[in-house]
Amino acid sequence: MQVVDPHVHFWDLDTHRYPWLANPGTSFVGDARELKHNYLPADLIAEAGDIEVLKVVHVEANHDPEDPVEETRWLQSIADKAAQAGETPALPDAIVAACDLSAESAPAVLEKHADFSRTRGIRQILNVHANPLYDYVGRHFMREAKWQAHFALLERYGFSFDLQLYPSQMEEAAALARAHPGIEFIVNHAGMFVDRNSAAGWRAWREGLRALSSCRNVSIKISGLAMFDHAWSRESLRPYVLETIDAFGAERAMFASNFPVDRLFGGYAKLWHAYASIMSDASEAEKAALFRTNAERVYRI
Repeated sequence: MQVVDPHVHFWDLDTHRYPWLANPGTSFVGDARELKHNYLPADLIAEAGDIEVLKVVHVEANHDPEDPVEETRWLQSIADKAAQAGETPALPDAIVAACDLSAESAPAVLEKHADFSRTRGIRQILNVHANPLYDYVGRHFMREAKWQAHFALLERYGFSFDLQLYPSQMEEAAALARAHPGIEFIVNHAGMFVDRNSAAGWRAWREGLRALSSCRNVSIKISGLAMFDHAWSRESLRPYVLETIDAFGAERAMFASNFPVDRLFGGYAKLWHAYASIMSDASEAEKAALFRTNAERVYRI
């Protein structure tokens, strides 16, 4: 089975600083103490099993916020070394870099990221939730004038934006996407449907997906589902996978692993085979789009 994986994280704790892994703890997404070890391209390939990983997109891994460009520099260097050595694949094929768009330094950081040939976009986590258990950032960046002004600079560099948020933020994000039709948005983790215990929560997620999908410059990654379903099975994932594809269509959705984070709750091959089983009735063209070609097109790899 061949895949292009558009959402993975690598880190080297021997040479780089990741504050969240300095003293990791537990949260709703699992026990980060089990992630406190190096995770490099060779580790991903080693555990892929019968999954042939053709290409990979690296999404920023909460590297040292004082030097987000160093993560991009390091990732470019390991990809270049692999390519020079004739390794196939030479991972990562694309980099989604970190930038705090609310900071005065944001324009300079974006310019430095653009110096690296494998940089394709930016991610800044936006998740805000009334429940402290789920709140990531504690502020509504999309409502801040400086953030908005710096966000507009993404188009100058041809950068996409990986959109990590909750359903309650989707209407605002759709407005942002409509205001910037020249920027490609990629929703992370199927919209992070966290409020699963009520009809209102389900409705907010479904309606939010459709608000975002009404913007032609928005696509979505079906990933990270295990963060909310630690004992997942193919059947428990099925409704979320199918609902997401129903909203965006096979032409604007893509499967991704979110490894090694989702590794806390299952193996790499098991996850991809679950996706494949859920999509067993899809056409060959739809399967190719969901598992490979959409990611290649969106991330230009």
